Amino acid sequence: MVARLVVAAPASGSGKTTVATGLMAAFTAAGLTVSPHKVGPDYIDPGYHALATGRPGRNLDAYMCGTELIAPLFARGARGCDLAVVEGVMGLYDGAAGAGELASTAQVAKLLRAPVVLVVDASSQSRSVAALVHGFASWDPEVRIGGVILNKVATDRHEALLRDALEESGVPVLGVLRRAPAVATPSRHLGLVPVAERRTDAVDAVAAQAEQIRAGCDLRALLALARSAPPLAGDPWDPGAALDSPGAGAADQRPLGARERPPAGTGDRARVGARDRRPVVAVAGGAAFTFSYAEHAELLTAAGAEVVAFDPLRDEELPHGTAGLVIGGGFPEVYAPELSANSRLRKTVAEFARSGAPVAAECAGLLYLARSLDGTPMCGVLDADARMTERLTLGYRDAVAVSDGVLAPAGARMRGHEFHRTVTEPGAGATPAWGLRQPEPRVEGFVQGGVHASYVHTHWAGAPGAARRFTEGCAAWDARA
Repeated sequence: MVARLVVAAPASGSGKTTVATGLMAAFTAAGLTVSPHKVGPDYIDPGYHALATGRPGRNLDAYMCGTELIAPLFARGARGCDLAVVEGVMGLYDGAAGAGELASTAQVAKLLRAPVVLVVDASSQSRSVAALVHGFASWDPEVRIGGVILNKVATDRHEALLRDALEESGVPVLGVLRRAPAVATPSRHLGLVPVAERRTDAVDAVAAQAEQIRAGCDLRALLALARSAPPLAGDPWDPGAALDSPGAGAADQRPLGARERPPAGTGDRARVGARDRRPVVAVAGGAAFTFSYAEHAELLTAAGAEVVAFDPLRDEELPHGTAGLVIGGGFPEVYAPELSANSRLRKTVAEFARSGAPVAAECAGLLYLARSLDGTPMCGVLDADARMTERLTLGYRDAVAVSDGVLAPAGARMRGHEFHRTVTEPGAGATPAWGLRQPEPRVEGFVQGGVHASYVHTHWAGAPGAARRFTEGCAAWDARA
């Protein structure tokens, strides 16, 4: 039994991230162990959550992972904690396009049996706030809205008008927050600037958010609401058990090459065969590559890999003994000159990729492997050039592997997410990575040798076979090398 709250809003831009992060920081400062969570595929907000709590932020994505994994993934992150705070996505009832409530904050709240705190931007309304809150509270009787936090309230008079109106709604006011520039977090083309790029300023902003929450919210009432959540049934998600589950996800329809899969439950080393050492999987990090899910490293470790982080902005070599390379999402477009200046690492990555070693690159990783990014030389692994555009590409994707690759065999199905303002020319190689249905049928990405590069972000908790397949490929390459 973990006390828990879901922080939601009627729409994006209402202040969910500020309130959720402030609550996490305020309760942590009060001595509670707080587990941070984020609904949906967002990578950036969990970085602020981790800063507020000292624990890794974890995503709860019902589209990419499946509704059946929401409670187990939550339980893994919240195990041993006093309180869990879950930040919602978009508006409370907004989910995957054309899929009803799927992947919405409301659906996750119901799966977690968690009360919802509605954050309302009250800057341009008074009595109408009661109609708004009443509508959200009554729309789905399975969603329990336990209170409201009024944000961007102008004056004491404004607050009094809002409180009077909400008395008739039956939903208690648990906090009133004034406009406060100190709590603001700067944004750019893909949302908030990540913590890794502004750590000192981010620390100050989170501290200001905590102070604003302490001054404007009833923390005792919020904690009591969180503790009113009923127990959740089922066991926490476990990466080893996920790898041993039947099928282990659609991406694991068959093993890589002629290798036989070790028997279930024989331990991490047995997963990659009888070996003297674990294959080293280098995972890109630092300010340019900040997007990753905690479960990816956990699955790689459970599959038998030794996961080692490196920073392409600073490190001139890959970690010693690297047998596989994972380059996730981030903002290489912001750091293109610095990434290009590290020519020694670019050359090493290119040689490593040409050797046939497993390389998994998503979005930012795709750009880094390209020949150029906005005219600046990159690694040149792919015969493609990338550039920034004004168009935002955003949305969930149903993907089918077009070619046999290090993450999935041809024909395997996975779900993913795209979020970028760049394009590559061409958009797909001679052997594409994925066939996509949304927003229109197309092929996308590149599979060549051991390289799988694509704009599509995937969550391996929903297809743990991808981690097993990748690790087995690393072990096989390491043995040959």
